[in-house]
Amino acid sequence: MRGLFRNAEMERALPVLETLRQNGYEAVFVGGCVRDVIVGRPLTDIDIATSALPETVMSIFERTVPTGLAHGTVTVLLNDRSYEVTTYRSEAAYDDHRRPSGVSFIPNLDGDLLRRDFTMNAMAIKSDGSLIDLYGGMDDIEEGVIRCVGEADERFREDALRMVRAIRFASTFGYRIALSAWRAIRRNRDLLQHVAMERISIELDKMVGGAGPHRAAAWLAASGLLPRTRDPLPPGFAQAASA
Repeated sequence: MRGLFRNAEMERALPVLETLRQNGYEAVFVGGCVRDVIVGRPLTDIDIATSALPETVMSIFERTVPTGLAHGTVTVLLNDRSYEVTTYRSEAAYDDHRRPSGVSFIPNLDGDLLRRDFTMNAMAIKSDGSLIDLYGGMDDIEEGVIRCVGEADERFREDALRMVRAIRFASTFGYRIALSAWRAIRRNRDLLQHVAMERISIELDKMVGGAGPHRAAAWLAASGLLPRTRDPLPPGFAQAASA
């Protein structure tokens, strides 16, 4: 643990964690909200992971929406806010380099964090504000590095969009991409053809509107990713792709 991490939006969401805990289940903040609290960025979403099964979450809280039961996600409505609560899970093989063929609910957080893309996105915060960091996410944030959880080739073969996300995070945060991840991007870039252009365009739009669009263009040109898309590029990125 490296001290306490708290945020006003997380404080408002604490009753969700505490209610689950009082009913005998683990619950933590996970993913991008944890990363953004650590680096001091405003939070756009609060994601919560729990050991409780989806039907249990729905039975515990009065107001819920079954937004993604197949993937373990229930939206809890509390005090005019909504919070996505997802059961700890592991994922089956990725058949199309984009989505897992199935998920299995698991009782422990360790396995849930292991399935995530980058170390800085694979951390959790408990209700007492303590950090759970099993894969070196804090060290990578401090060093300004985008690094995959586990083997980079495996992460990108599972979900080819992660290669574009690596560049988006690097450009937005001003970080470098770990050599292991960069080499894996170059090795696996042909897999981008399996990803719908809509999903790629969302990532590109975030790059354009982010803090480092010029860095993004340079990373994209060096990676050779964009010429591998299945559909024509959006305006403004053709030059980067051909550079």
